Amino acid sequence: MGPPSSSGFYVSRAVALLLAALAAALLLALAVLAALYGRCARVQPSDLHHSGVPDAASSPRGTQEEQLPTWPPRPTREPAGTATPGHWRPPGPWDQLRLPPWLVPLHYELELWPRLRPNEFQSPTLSFTGRVNITVRCTAATARLLLHSLFLDCESAEVRGPLSSGPRDGAVGRVPVDDVWFAFDMQYMVLELGATLQPGSRYELQLSFSGLVYRDLREGLFFSIYTDQGERRALLASQMEPTFARSVFPCFDEPALKATFNITIIHHPSYGALSNMPKLGQSEKRDVNGSVWTVTTFSTTPHMPTYLVALAICDYDHVSRTERGQEIRIWARKDAIANGNAAFALNITGPIFSFLEDLFNISYPLPKTDIIALPTFDNSAMENWGLLIFDESLLLMQPNDQVTDKKAVISFILSHEIGHQWFGNLVTMNWWNDIWLKEGFASYFEFGVINYFNPKFRRNEVFFSNILHHVLSEDHALVSRAVSLKVENFTETSEINELFDLFTYNKGASLARMLSSFLNENVFISALKSYLKTFSYSNAEQDDLWRHFQMVVDDQSKILLPAPVKSIMDRWTHQSGFPVITLNVSTGAMKQEPFYLGKVKNQTLLTHNDTWIVPILWIKNGITQSLVWLDKSSKIFPEMQVSDSDHDWVILNLNMTGYYRVNYDNVGWKKLKQQLEKDPKAIPVIHRLQMIDDAFSLSKNNYVEIETALDLTKYLAEEDEIIVWYAVLVNLVTKDLVFDVNNYDMYPLLKKYLLKRLISIWNMYSTVIRENVAALQDDYLALVALEKLFETACWLGLEDCLQLSRELFKHWTNHPGNEIPYPIKSVVLCYGVAFGSDEEWDFLLNMYSNKTKEEERIQLTYAMSCSKDPWILHRYLEYAVTAAPFTFNETNIMEVVAESEVGRYIVKDFLINNWQAVSERYGTQSLVNLMYIIGRTISTDLQITELQQFFGNMLEEHQKLTVRAKLQTIKNKNVENKKRNARMTAWLRKNT
Repeated sequence: MGPPSSSGFYVSRAVALLLAALAAALLLALAVLAALYGRCARVQPSDLHHSGVPDAASSPRGTQEEQLPTWPPRPTREPAGTATPGHWRPPGPWDQLRLPPWLVPLHYELELWPRLRPNEFQSPTLSFTGRVNITVRCTAATARLLLHSLFLDCESAEVRGPLSSGPRDGAVGRVPVDDVWFAFDMQYMVLELGATLQPGSRYELQLSFSGLVYRDLREGLFFSIYTDQGERRALLASQMEPTFARSVFPCFDEPALKATFNITIIHHPSYGALSNMPKLGQSEKRDVNGSVWTVTTFSTTPHMPTYLVALAICDYDHVSRTERGQEIRIWARKDAIANGNAAFALNITGPIFSFLEDLFNISYPLPKTDIIALPTFDNSAMENWGLLIFDESLLLMQPNDQVTDKKAVISFILSHEIGHQWFGNLVTMNWWNDIWLKEGFASYFEFGVINYFNPKFRRNEVFFSNILHHVLSEDHALVSRAVSLKVENFTETSEINELFDLFTYNKGASLARMLSSFLNENVFISALKSYLKTFSYSNAEQDDLWRHFQMVVDDQSKILLPAPVKSIMDRWTHQSGFPVITLNVSTGAMKQEPFYLGKVKNQTLLTHNDTWIVPILWIKNGITQSLVWLDKSSKIFPEMQVSDSDHDWVILNLNMTGYYRVNYDNVGWKKLKQQLEKDPKAIPVIHRLQMIDDAFSLSKNNYVEIETALDLTKYLAEEDEIIVWYAVLVNLVTKDLVFDVNNYDMYPLLKKYLLKRLISIWNMYSTVIRENVAALQDDYLALVALEKLFETACWLGLEDCLQLSRELFKHWTNHPGNEIPYPIKSVVLCYGVAFGSDEEWDFLLNMYSNKTKEEERIQLTYAMSCSKDPWILHRYLEYAVTAAPFTFNETNIMEVVAESEVGRYIVKDFLINNWQAVSERYGTQSLVNLMYIIGRTISTDLQITELQQFFGNMLEEHQKLTVRAKLQTIKNKNVENKKRNARMTAWLRKNT
């Protein structure tokens, strides 16, 4: 039994024949009425149809969108607009994304029995059965029940009640269930009753069901194969967030519909079972074949949403400790536990819990916390109450992780998931449109936790590096989305999954940080304490949060706001994009305008009339000034005027706590440039970062001239902060610049200009690498930035960089146990291959064959594409397409090779005789991607035509219609880049 290849309802063949007859004999209106009902499904999912109404004409189903082959195949919907009988169904609550408010769940008695057995996991699927009894309260009279269910076979359905208010009464009556059918579009199970449920009464829904567990699908229940103690083993785990609980058991799968859960797991005796709560007891049962299974029951959970239900069945070991009476256990492969790989995570988990308990003055309510490390887990980590699930690469330390950012990464992610125990688990958003209330605040408090345990931690610079830089690079007024959305904007379940993005996490964290900065930390934490206490075990909306902030603001007199908290913050959460704040330092005039990608004249007036209420924290001549507010489109602040003195300068957005970019008039930028050249240390590191990042972003998008940004780099010979150098290099030495072979005029100028300034910071870190690389372990910003510095120095031809790269590569090939320092390993491997022969390339291929970690294998596949020998790259492509001697399944080798300077010509030549093999190996979409990669430097219509002609026979007709527009976009971008590069070249010629 496999998953459906198209969407459908569960209906019986008997009903199909009946409706076929009706369709031939009755009017369409009667057919529509008949189409409302199906029978309780005991059919194979492959027999299901889209609508709940059988297709009497047996018309073919819609085809799936072209994609790379996967196994097992994922359940997919039919393409929108496909003509199916489902469109005959009259409107009803099953067409709405949100459940009708007729029933409120109170308690689940859930039993799950996955058929996972040792040494019997060769199939891509496992079966499971289950039972769930759901106690509900009826709020409106109804003879029809809707709850969520997806890809589950209904075995039986009963409704008991009304229930008495006292102890369970075995003599309680039953409500007839006349029919059960499934509305696949919105993923509902519908129960048609023979009597009406009464408002105010409680009932119990009793459902038995069965389904499939897929290998590595990581939605709902899934199982994984891994190696431990030299043996292949299997485990089973769950991922219910956001809407996958419905594929495990029928439920009311919305975050506001909290209930308590009693969970029972039936599993093979050789495995252990974990769930949200401590184990309550164990017993045995026999299946129909007489095999013995273990029945593990767990204590009752607190009120929680379905997306937090969690379970795992595994043969793992654990380490444990107790923190304030709470047992903390970390579970992992037995090898990993024996090697002490979980020790670091175990040692910091308890203190993180204690810190957040003290900060919010709310104790963690569960008696235990289990954290399990899965061999692979696509979601990285999940905060399930009492059973946190991690990808082991983000929880366990390996012996070779000493000179990496691994400790910091583990600390960040643990802090994030533990933060969810308050933001998300204790207080849950009312619906997914406000998901930032949990993800944004959990992301923000990562930094507070780390800073508490590491007082020397450079919180502002790390927040910029990890959070702010990425989201400001993607956010803009026209395309990006708001943080908080209206519920009515959602029409499909798939749209909920799309909310787990950069804006929810990074922009949400940035807005929380801005709120804290203009209120101050004490007011901020006091408001959150009130909010968390009020809505514990319940749900909240964004307005509830603002109300509690307003209450705390109103109770003090020190913080004065220009508007209510809701008025200030709604503009930031409901509007897309962010403002650019421009200050004229000669007049003190300040204005705001939305940030656009590639701003054009008068665009603000044409497309975006909204403004923000902007908190302006600022410094003048290095001294922090009083907070001011820009609460209209423009305003004059006389105190921000500067004199002609060389010592007079102003910087807006103190510590970059505001979510906006800052621009100045020419005088303002000139003053800052002069200060950098005279005494850069007078300007804090975070603001040297800010100026570089803002100036280059604004120049790229037509707010300032590129020369303004370049002028700020003249002082760099005196810059000893590697994170500032990182900001310079990622903005100046871009991927487009490196790959554009037409930039030969600029390269020697840029090389001379940068090397003259870069040599000091290079000498500092090359000495560390040669003499005491372990010293980098505690320098998180260096670990983040060093690769870009090393890569640029070698690209610019700095002989010491090339020599160090050769030394490290040769030492590693002679002694593979001595790892290349992780921060620069990718660069060293690439240059080792680029300047080597087939001997070095074959050595990497051999290393690839011995590696099991996906991350390491991907690193080696990229390094092997760095060869400059055409025949080696051609052989590499042959290996990839034929999947011999290795499959290279971690990534698309064709695209990887095409990204390199030599490789794109080799790939183009290879496609002439092998495009069909490439299409079969990677899918036709890969040919489109290769077209864009190979054509990444096109700048004329003739080049577009030539590229289309070359790929003409390789693409399908529908692809040909879309590629020209994309190529035109690439051309236009490159034409603009050429103009920009010409100005950069002229500036470099003048200043070199």
